[in-house]
Amino acid sequence: MLTQLTINNFAIVRHLDIELAQGMSVITGETGAGKSIAIDALGICLGQRTELSMLREGQERADVCATFHIEPQSPASVWLKQQELEDQDNPESCILRRIINQDGRSKAFINSTPVSVAQLKELGAYLIHINGQHASQLLLKPDFQLQTLDTFCSHTALLSQMKTDYQQWKSLQRQVEEFKQKCAENEARKQLLQYQVDELDEFNLQEDEFIQLEEDHKRLSNSEQLTSLAQSLLGILSENDTVSADSLLYRATQYVDELAELDSRYAEIQTMLQDALIQVQEASSEVQHLASDIEQDPYLLEEIEQRMSQAIHLAKKHYISPENLVEFHRSLKVELEQLIDYSESEDELIQQEKLAFTQMQASAMALHHSRETGAAKLAEQVTQSIKQLAMENAQFFIRLNTDYSKVSANGADNVQFDLQSNLGQSAQSLAKTASGGELSRIALAIQVLTSDKSAIPTLIFDEIDVGISGATASVVGKLLRRLGSQCQVLCVTHLAQVASYGNHHFVVEKFTVDEKTETKMTALSAQQRVKALAKLLGGRKITDTALANAQEMLDLAS
Repeated sequence: MLTQLTINNFAIVRHLDIELAQGMSVITGETGAGKSIAIDALGICLGQRTELSMLREGQERADVCATFHIEPQSPASVWLKQQELEDQDNPESCILRRIINQDGRSKAFINSTPVSVAQLKELGAYLIHINGQHASQLLLKPDFQLQTLDTFCSHTALLSQMKTDYQQWKSLQRQVEEFKQKCAENEARKQLLQYQVDELDEFNLQEDEFIQLEEDHKRLSNSEQLTSLAQSLLGILSENDTVSADSLLYRATQYVDELAELDSRYAEIQTMLQDALIQVQEASSEVQHLASDIEQDPYLLEEIEQRMSQAIHLAKKHYISPENLVEFHRSLKVELEQLIDYSESEDELIQQEKLAFTQMQASAMALHHSRETGAAKLAEQVTQSIKQLAMENAQFFIRLNTDYSKVSANGADNVQFDLQSNLGQSAQSLAKTASGGELSRIALAIQVLTSDKSAIPTLIFDEIDVGISGATASVVGKLLRRLGSQCQVLCVTHLAQVASYGNHHFVVEKFTVDEKTETKMTALSAQQRVKALAKLLGGRKITDTALANAQEMLDLAS
């Protein structure tokens, strides 16, 4: 409940400090006096958009502060605890503050802690609902109509279950789609791997085979040169009797043998030359052996070139070197063996999704039945209320359009508010048949009928009585008074019939100080209320008759 509102340098308000109480408080004043300024100022405390024009002329900043009494365990109290914004010393009190600076920027606070405007809006939604002059237009929106019916039905548990079941089903539905995608990707990968493995199996390249192929290819492609070089080498090593390395070394060993007999110091050289002779003879023998194996086989060379070409082609296909083809082949086989068959798991997940869908449908049906019962009751009660508001021949209907194939988190129902304005006419949607005045009266009736279902402690009505008068205005006043017994009501009005039903009365006046316009709001005593109502009835000149009528209104209202 709003207990205090302090305003500084906002629009034409220099300073305003008012205390508010439970029940119905009415705000009256002449046209243009600024009756709605306090509501506008309160709105920026609730996170509404600020403008530089809200700053009083010549001032550096505007400051609006709203103090609320918070019931323990109320949605507002729970939110404050969750956000760690609760006043630990006084948990049943909450202060919202907004400052507008000269540069157009604003600052927001909850219990002296700086917060974002979004946080103000979130908390404000739990504290106050403002019904402006055009708020009744919300009734034309299907989402608001559904929300209104749900509020009247008070089936919070069903709504919560519906939301939970819908989210569970959507989650499983996404999992099924993702799983199917995964299965498709798995199958595609399996087919690709199988093709690659089969291709490499058919080629059947062995470990280090490509290196050997390169060696064989090099040897066969250079066989003529190998033969020529081998013969030349043999000629140098042994085949030339006079100048070959073999014959020269043999003659050298004979000389060194004689030297060693004459001088022992040549013995070591003797050993070295003998070893050299042996090495040359062995090398000559090995060259003769290798030369005898040199092949000139064009058919074998062609086979080797074809296999090497295929190995290189496969290696390029997989972006690896031919030497790594065998290891790559091995890794593909391992990956193929490790791929899982997901078909059994997919069937299980699909079954879970079907069960979740069935549960969601059941929740949607339960919610529909509750709405069906509540719609009949609300329609009947709204019809009774609007008949008292000068709509004697009107009938209000609530139509449920249900499609279980198009379920959302709110169930399977679409709601439409219909009105039969006059006898003999068919009922049509509010958007087609209700006038502005009728819409306002229907909105007020619904607000009264759903107020005890709502957790919002304060309701504000800003001139919702526009377009009505006389007996109808008195009924509106009664309805607001009744609403005030269930929650705090603030009502800006220009009708004495409505104002007379207020538990508390504030008057707004505009005046000039130092050539600047100011406005103030004053709480009225019982005697002052009589004069204020008489002024609403008779204008500037207050007659005895007007005073008597005003007193009678107050007596009847009380």
